[in-house]
Amino acid sequence: MSRQAPTLEDVAREAGVSRATVSRVVNGVRNVDPAIQDLVRRAIERTGYAPNQAARQLVTRRTTTVALVVSGAGDGSETGGKEDGHRRDRQRRDGQRTDGEGVGREEANRGEVNRDGTSGGEVNRDGANRDGTSGGEANRDGANREQIAFATRVFADPFFGRVVGGVVGHLRPRSMHPVLMFAETPETRQEVVTYLRQGGADGALVVSTHPDDPLPALLAEARLPAVLFARPGRPVPLSYVDLAHREGGRLAAEHLLARGCRRIVTVAGPLAVAASQERLAGFRDTLARQGNPYVPVAEGGFTVDSGMAAMTSLIAEHPDIDGVFTANDLMAQGAIQALRDHGRRVPQDVAVVGFDDSSVAVTCRPRLTTVRQPVEEMAATMSGLLDDHIRGRRREPTSVIFDPELVVRDSA
Repeated sequence: MSRQAPTLEDVAREAGVSRATVSRVVNGVRNVDPAIQDLVRRAIERTGYAPNQAARQLVTRRTTTVALVVSGAGDGSETGGKEDGHRRDRQRRDGQRTDGEGVGREEANRGEVNRDGTSGGEVNRDGANRDGTSGGEANRDGANREQIAFATRVFADPFFGRVVGGVVGHLRPRSMHPVLMFAETPETRQEVVTYLRQGGADGALVVSTHPDDPLPALLAEARLPAVLFARPGRPVPLSYVDLAHREGGRLAAEHLLARGCRRIVTVAGPLAVAASQERLAGFRDTLARQGNPYVPVAEGGFTVDSGMAAMTSLIAEHPDIDGVFTANDLMAQGAIQALRDHGRRVPQDVAVVGFDDSSVAVTCRPRLTTVRQPVEEMAATMSGLLDDHIRGRRREPTSVIFDPELVVRDSA
């Protein structure tokens, strides 16, 4: 005969308290003395009691899950489109590969979806493809490829892994769990809003990868609990965490100057992104205060390849450089490879400073001197803010700004 699962009454007897007290502790009610909470939790461990989640949700009206949303595209407005177009034009002039190029160019020729809804060259006048599939199937296939490419870019970036680590580290001890969602199209953004409205998750933690992302505004308009990683490109009444990026640029500039570097260049991130603008501004301002009025800049895309391409362009135009600041560690890794390909030693000939202090910083050779962004702590704080909003402990939006820190290793 199977043993009956422990009940609230069993826990109450073990702890020597009432069933109602146990229920309040299990459901996270705040007005329970901490000593009593500890007593009940120890009784739960001894009895092996596990709350019935369905019953708990009926009482608390919470799911104990939150949506971790990576939102990656703008709203297709004229302004956003022009910014993207200008950025891609600059990247092509610098020899960089734009998002999706090189990965999907062949696929695009075989059936990528055009703006008018037809596939790229394979649709006949009657809407059928040469391989017999319909235009609708081509649309779906194209959308699936875009989703896969977007997810691949996200998981290839060590930054996102650090965000997940910080989120899980905060949620797990509180018996909460993240649900990963991607929102790179109008349809998938609406899916996120609908999912939250229908109670699929208690709130959303949003990491936007595009400055014109409309998702924060959609969440704010729907009055759904949400917290953003990084200040939104457009003002919205939502809480967020961010870094003092301008201060990070200052730290990088001061370090290169202290090493004696005088012919300094920088590889910026995408200049449509606020963080890239702030890092560059802090770097330039600090150099200007020290009598360096002009800093050559090449724009990258936060990838190794874009860092290589931007550094190659800078070497061609300024062959006597002796110091480089890159706006993230992946681009620093690419810059070091480009310098090595051109016979420059790091740091003997050229000092290199990155940004983020990601895993790349310690696997790169030489190991990167970099400006640390405490991503894990920022993600944990973001999760805590969301929990406060969900539980009603915080009603007004707030912001938490973290300070960067210079981490000196071998590259500068």
